Amino acid sequence: MKIHPIEAGNFKLDGGAMFGVVPKSLWRRTNPADSNNMIDMAARCLLVENGDRLTLIDTGMGTKQSEKFFGYYYMDHVHNLDSSLKKAGFSRDDITDVFLTHLHFDHCGGVIEKKNHDFFEPAFAKAKFWTNSNHWKWATVPNAREKASFLSENILPIEQSGQLNFINQNSSFQTADEMDFDILFVDGHTEKMMIPHITLGDKTFVFMADLLPTAGHIPIPYVMGYDTRPLLTLDEKAAFLDKAATNGYYLILEHDPHHEIITVKHTEKGVRHDKTFTFNDLFN
Repeated sequence: MKIHPIEAGNFKLDGGAMFGVVPKSLWRRTNPADSNNMIDMAARCLLVENGDRLTLIDTGMGTKQSEKFFGYYYMDHVHNLDSSLKKAGFSRDDITDVFLTHLHFDHCGGVIEKKNHDFFEPAFAKAKFWTNSNHWKWATVPNAREKASFLSENILPIEQSGQLNFINQNSSFQTADEMDFDILFVDGHTEKMMIPHITLGDKTFVFMADLLPTAGHIPIPYVMGYDTRPLLTLDEKAAFLDKAATNGYYLILEHDPHHEIITVKHTEKGVRHDKTFTFNDLFN
């Protein structure tokens, strides 16, 4: 098994929203903001190569939205799925599975593309698309708070394509027969977000999605304003980071443009950032 980073384009989000109740005087030390209070964000997806199976984890925002929409997020389009897949030696048609940690637009927008004005079709014609039934129900009948993140043009065409599949979910952490990795289910950010755990030799790599967006979010109270159940996020993050520090997990950060992979350690102040790695450091 091999893993490859797939960069799908950097963007910006409001720093206050990204850090919730934490004062800017604290979070700006790790995530400096521009004059509009926006902080840099990445859309770092992951490609898992295992024999003849090629699984793409998350897809970024995609390219089908309007210039006005992308303008809200200062999307740079320097990176995109096609160029990143080509760099890894693959193309869209090679993808057998697309695993979506959750269905917020910055994680699933690239799974559907727009053709001929308002006609939407899968961007990965030969792939199975994976979510879970609890999250699908949550996303297709969204609450008012998350409605702006669950865009129908990203979600409904997945079902219409006939390529939609659900991961069986029997516990909070499980080995999924459908996937080549273990999955942790968490509910603080959104209902049943899925956190993949990938074992390569003696190392465990964890794709953090929005449980830990950036290295700056490691302190337990540093929770996003976007989270639907922030107090639950506190517990989920604390339990995970304790385990990650104890077991030496390598954490792949989806949204941190400056830290691709990190480890964490136990300190007197709690779990804190230990080391930073690039994919090249670990795989070349």
